[in-house]
Amino acid sequence: MPDFGSWGTSWWKPLVFIVVVGHLTNVCVTLFLHRMQTHRSVKFHGIATIPMRLWLWLTTAIVTREWVACHRKHHAFADREGDPHSPLLEGLRNIVLKGAFYYRRAVRQPGMLEKYGRGTPNDVLERFLLSRYNWLGIVLMLAVDIYLFGFFVGAVVWAVQMLWIPFWAAGIINGVGHAIGYRNHNVKDESRNIVPIAIWLGGEELHNNHHADPHSAKFQHKWYEFDIGWIYIRLLSLFGLAKVQYAHSDV
Repeated sequence: MPDFGSWGTSWWKPLVFIVVVGHLTNVCVTLFLHRMQTHRSVKFHGIATIPMRLWLWLTTAIVTREWVACHRKHHAFADREGDPHSPLLEGLRNIVLKGAFYYRRAVRQPGMLEKYGRGTPNDVLERFLLSRYNWLGIVLMLAVDIYLFGFFVGAVVWAVQMLWIPFWAAGIINGVGHAIGYRNHNVKDESRNIVPIAIWLGGEELHNNHHADPHSAKFQHKWYEFDIGWIYIRLLSLFGLAKVQYAHSDV
């Protein structure tokens, strides 16, 4: 076990930690919240889902039902009046910098969770810990970061973790992903593929592909595209921890 603050003695250790755990958070969002819970494109065994749920609790304070409801409504009204976070309606700069604000505003709308949040977990873990005490996870993460990196560096690492999903998911995917990039499909909304090699955000960079076929567990639609989220699903499938319900097959 590392000594108190020992990981904060070299500049590269906090940087590597942030990149690794940030990518892990992105993967949990795309696999559990997005592909499994929102679109039902894949089923994961509890051995896989429980660690993902706990990790999201520690690093984001996201309540599954709220996230799912917001994203389902986004698909129902993509880039039209009613979309919780469209850069066409709110402006790209606002979505990139204040994406989390639009998310919170959406989930507080009357009837929002009841209409769009159906079918999300309601087990003992969800009812008595993850939803009820969603704030507790990030407090524990703060304690872990301070122990590993020391008071100052640990607080900075924690702050970056807390801003990670609001910026990359709520900001970049919901903002840039509907404003800048290329399109494989002429869908009704303005979704874009940000880059063809989708690793950093777990595959979410292939946003136009996803909007063209939202129920697919695979976001890759062209031979030159790479969806790392799909690779993780295939690896989990090899161990019996994932079962694909539907995947796009035109590659």
